Amino acid sequence: MSVLDKFRLDGRVAVVTGGNRGIGRGIAQALAEAGATVAIAARDEERNERAVAELHAAGLQAFAVRVDVSERSDLERMVEEVTRTAGPVDVLVNNAGIGFHADALTLPDDEWDRLFAVNLQGVWKASQVVARQMVERRTGSIVNIGSMSGLIVNRPQWHSPYGVSKAAVHHLTRSLAAEWAPSKVRVNAIAPGYVKTEIADIDLPEYRHYWVDEVPMQRYASPDEISPCALYLASDASSFVTGSVMVVDGGYTLW
Repeated sequence: MSVLDKFRLDGRVAVVTGGNRGIGRGIAQALAEAGATVAIAARDEERNERAVAELHAAGLQAFAVRVDVSERSDLERMVEEVTRTAGPVDVLVNNAGIGFHADALTLPDDEWDRLFAVNLQGVWKASQVVARQMVERRTGSIVNIGSMSGLIVNRPQWHSPYGVSKAAVHHLTRSLAAEWAPSKVRVNAIAPGYVKTEIADIDLPEYRHYWVDEVPMQRYASPDEISPCALYLASDASSFVTGSVMVVDGGYTLW
């Protein structure tokens, strides 16, 4: 086996939550190009089908599953549907997430709860539901999408709930990695810096100085610069890696 063969995912089944746009869409593409059958798991059925159609047009294997990651019943149904359609889940990418700027003095409880229901509880529930299958089979890789915001306090905007949720995802990653390592299930995370997607406001003039000019590489990333890291962590190329949080931020957290 060559070193490049270790990155292949032929015959494997991957689930990417929030995989119909942005970073998740890029990761879905990368895993499918490596040979996996990819389930795009997200709430927006129209976007799901559009993403699947694009992957099919590229000759890749993919299908859609509607799921709200904050709902355990949805996640359990997702696992059943994916297993019935393609087989047991080999790779889970917990990418679904939300974020917003917020003043800590005025943030309503329901907004805090909504963010944590997706960003943290969704990762916990999806990992738990899918890992039951992985632990039983004694194989599997879980890749959580954290953030450099879980390592620093961003500026000039305030969004403490987002940063706290991502810091918790990083610690959850390490905790689950330790617990499930004897069962040969690996759990790792990626902590991206600023990434340009269709919903990102990186180019706004009031943020450019902080979000672009102060990055040592003096630019933001694109989703296809995050997806190879997910492929590495999902594949046998990282067979001795678990509990790691891979920072991919253009050097932003060096300052």
